Amino acid sequence: MHDRPDTDSPWHDTRAAQSLAALAAEGAPRLFAVAVEYEGGEGACIAAYGLAFADRAEIVSTEGGFTATLCEPENALRLFTEQGETIPHLLWLPPTQQRHSTTAAAKTTA
Repeated sequence: MHDRPDTDSPWHDTRAAQSLAALAAEGAPRLFAVAVEYEGGEGACIAAYGLAFADRAEIVSTEGGFTATLCEPENALRLFTEQGETIPHLLWLPPTQQRHSTTAAAKTTA
């Protein structure tokens, strides 16, 4: 335990904190979703969300209980095909700041 704040920490130096934030943003994975469309017009749902890193993709099902590490995001589509009854789609989501501004705009126009 620390009795006093660590003033030598980079978080107390604005330039260092900005540099670390830029480094984190540069290496951040891209966010994607796997949507599943049911044949016959019976609807659709989001089955999973994923993070696409430079060397792999990680996915988590929206219902929980299922995770996977894949070589690339497109491989997730095979995991959500049910004997020809569903059509999976890979959806690339915009970066966080763009998602928040879109959500805010939608709330103000509603």
